[in-house]
Amino acid sequence: MLPVKKTSKSRTRTRRSHQALNPVNYSICPQCNNAKLPHAVCDHCGYLNPKFKLDLAKES
Repeated sequence: MLPVKKTSKSRTRTRRSHQALNPVNYSICPQCNNAKLPHAVCDHCGYLNPKFKLDLAKES
């Protein structure tokens, strides 16, 4: 069966208004100045705060 009435553009777009993606927030690592996620360890240097630093092993 087909729909009785056509769904208008306004009604369709109103329904889809909640499907938009939110941009990802990045902060800058104070050690190496690379982009990182806030409240997370830096992927590049392993720095989180002055008391905590991960030693990242280099893959060879």
